[in-house]
Amino acid sequence: MSSTTARSQSQNPAFNLADSLTSYLKRLPPAARVSLSTRSLVDATLSFAYRADVRVPSASVIKLPIMLELMERVKAGMFNLDAMHTLTEAEKVGGDGVLQTYADQSRVSYRELLRLMLIKSDNTATNIIIHLLGRDAINQRLRKSGLERSQLNRVMMDTLAAKQGRENYVTAQEMNALLEKVYRHQVATPEGCEAMLTILKQNEDVLTIPRLLPKSVVIAHKTGTLAYVRGDAGIVYAEKPFLLAVFVEGVPTPEAERIIGEVVLICYTYFN
Repeated sequence: MSSTTARSQSQNPAFNLADSLTSYLKRLPPAARVSLSTRSLVDATLSFAYRADVRVPSASVIKLPIMLELMERVKAGMFNLDAMHTLTEAEKVGGDGVLQTYADQSRVSYRELLRLMLIKSDNTATNIIIHLLGRDAINQRLRKSGLERSQLNRVMMDTLAAKQGRENYVTAQEMNALLEKVYRHQVATPEGCEAMLTILKQNEDVLTIPRLLPKSVVIAHKTGTLAYVRGDAGIVYAEKPFLLAVFVEGVPTPEAERIIGEVVLICYTYFN
């Protein structure tokens, strides 16, 4: 869908977000399984959900709950982000990230580990933080936050666990709920929430939510990629800011990215 087409729809009195998204989703190939949730941060009645409560493999979007637990520890005075971690060769894993290129015994602050986990989706940084916090604590934080279906079941790049069916899961609806709590300063501290948003706004992956939007649009988001799922969950600071989480399964990654971008453009045109 071109930006001109989307704009003309928004100028049509008959234009409706639900109708437009439903029509778009019906045109997708049967193999494409989309899970979608979007809602205005100005008017909660303006929303759309499609398979929003279906558990999907999270890929790196699971790093949002990990971020939340870490910042709650900071709030409780149990942890200092400026504490230093000594990186070892044994901690390094492949996939996304830059820490795997650092020298053995490099000293890195936990603030930097958090930043790398979210901006570069660094898997080594993520695993260090998971081991620090504990899987059970991260999952308990999800439950305390009212997020019942999302679950961290393994560390990053654990291919054996994945083959055994131990996958990490989220839902589009719950990732929106988590991001809204951060946006409204309902978790951690107000300063902590603003710090999280600042980092999420620096996400370097531009192939999904930012794909078709003007470069001037600010987006706080976290993406995820596996061979079998492409996802993104974030806050789009349109004229009327809105939440959006989209996961696409069943099609090659470039096709999934195109679908996410087109879904986002429909939403952005409506909310802007």
